[in-house]
Amino acid sequence: MLRSILSRLSQPGASPDGLPRPDAPVCIIGDIHGRADLLDAMFARIAAEPEAARARIVTLGDMIDRGPDSAQVLSLLHAAQRENPARMVCLMGNHERMMLDFLISPDVHTVRWLNAGGAETLLSFGITPPDPGHPDPGVLDELRMELARAIGPDLLAWVDARPLVWRDGRIAATHAGADPYHPLERQSPDALLWGHPRFATAPRRDGVWIAYGHWIVEQPFAGEGRIALDTGAFNTGVLSAAWIDRKGLKFLQVQR
Repeated sequence: MLRSILSRLSQPGASPDGLPRPDAPVCIIGDIHGRADLLDAMFARIAAEPEAARARIVTLGDMIDRGPDSAQVLSLLHAAQRENPARMVCLMGNHERMMLDFLISPDVHTVRWLNAGGAETLLSFGITPPDPGHPDPGVLDELRMELARAIGPDLLAWVDARPLVWRDGRIAATHAGADPYHPLERQSPDALLWGHPRFATAPRRDGVWIAYGHWIVEQPFAGEGRIALDTGAFNTGVLSAAWIDRKGLKFLQVQR
């Protein structure tokens, strides 16, 4: 047992508390949910860090819905990632997946997106939401085409191409966690986008720390291989991020 522990501590980037110590800083931002004001503030907060120019930035998905500025958030992140693809990674969340499913097939199953924050996203693109209690198929089909045109082909293709996982060594990020019994390359999309019942209780066996959103917490925290970062920005006005570098981990927060 002691030999196993010493072996893990001697690995590159390891530390006595188990947290990774990357050579280049990593900043992982929690669920934004249409709060462009908080995203701007977080970018400014990150820029104030001494090693900001070297930092890689990862967003955990749920860029859209619930907050008032989904269209602006998508535009900001698309531009930031296109400007610096080596340093900026934007993951897909379940809300992006719901929107894409609605655009593919706007039926009674995918219309739930409208009640889960999709109506606010439509408004941010200048589109009036339909009556959620009476989803007329013809109206929904016209609505999805109107939304697709409003988003535009370039931005829509970018959203559709968002990865589900980012990993660098012993640091990984997914929207909703992962099944701790399987390696990251063998995860189901549902586990990464919607969560897995074992994620919160069973420790990972590979020593990887997973930063995640999806599950709203009062304060961000790190422990037992998990870094929770969704502080309900759309409702609380607090957006949180984890800054991880050679010194360890600290949380960054902005509030409006």
